[in-house]
Amino acid sequence: MPKQARTSPEDSPEDREHTYSGPEPSVPRPVRRHSVRGQILDALRSALVGGDLVPGEVYSAPALGERYGVSATPVREAMQQLAREGAVEVVLNRGFRVAERGAAELAELAEVRALIEVPVMLRLARTVPAERWAELRPLAEATGAAAAVGDHAAYADRDRAFHRAVLSLSGNQQLVAVADDLHRRSQWPLVSAPAVRRADLVADAAEHTALLDALTAEDLTVVRSLVEEHFRGA
Repeated sequence: MPKQARTSPEDSPEDREHTYSGPEPSVPRPVRRHSVRGQILDALRSALVGGDLVPGEVYSAPALGERYGVSATPVREAMQQLAREGAVEVVLNRGFRVAERGAAELAELAEVRALIEVPVMLRLARTVPAERWAELRPLAEATGAAAAVGDHAAYADRDRAFHRAVLSLSGNQQLVAVADDLHRRSQWPLVSAPAVRRADLVADAAEHTALLDALTAEDLTVVRSLVEEHFRGA
């Protein structure tokens, strides 16, 4: 069981109460990395993608700290980062509310991602040798492995890793950073969305392999079609 959270003097009684009264998700493993804030940020991002943090619900830093076996401070710092990214919003004297997103926002993200990434991938298809695409096969296979067991959070991480690796071949790290931020935002849960099915993840993962095939073959029409469809289904 996680150890009790250490509450700081400034934590009010309201802060120490977890506002969300729904069922608790499974207890995560205690944090052991040197960068506690970084680990908590990663854990909270996984909880967002996996649905453990519910859109519209409010969570206090002390309650989340107790769940993860740390003090409220690194949780609060991680939540402030998520607030800057738009994943949560600050609720004064209560904690952080998970953002409520609809299908329209997801469609907008897909459009922006396509505007940025499609031209880059078409250029890469014409310039990157086949052996470089072969080097990315293990990353595509890793997404398939996560999809096969229905691990949504692991799939989200490996999906972003695959796309980062593809875009990194452009040599433009600013583009990679912007695209990765948009990709992460597209993975946040929608309000009242049905649970992601394992079959959906498997189909999405298969598109990675198909994309590598099209890039290797320099089939620009298929590359464009696959990328745009992949984003719409993100």
